[in-house]
Amino acid sequence: MTNTPQISAMHALPDGEAELSLVVRLPWEDVARLGQEAGRLASQMQRPVTLDEAVSHRLRSARPAPAGHARQDTAAAPAVSALPRISGTA
Repeated sequence: MTNTPQISAMHALPDGEAELSLVVRLPWEDVARLGQEAGRLASQMQRPVTLDEAVSHRLRSARPAPAGHARQDTAAAPAVSALPRISGTA
């Protein structure tokens, strides 16, 4: 048994979205691409952007618009492996 503190993996946000906390192991090349993405976003938004924001932006821009309800047909749900890889192009 470990003494690691328990952190809630997901919690609701006031704007109706949810925040999911997770640990992901990435090659340095992907981390560098995320840094480039954060730089592009910071330039567009005229403010500093974190790597977390860059990841969220990438995931949001790669998915279809919400269907208006939270329930999703599991047969139509994309697998995690179907998410786009982060590349050098936006």
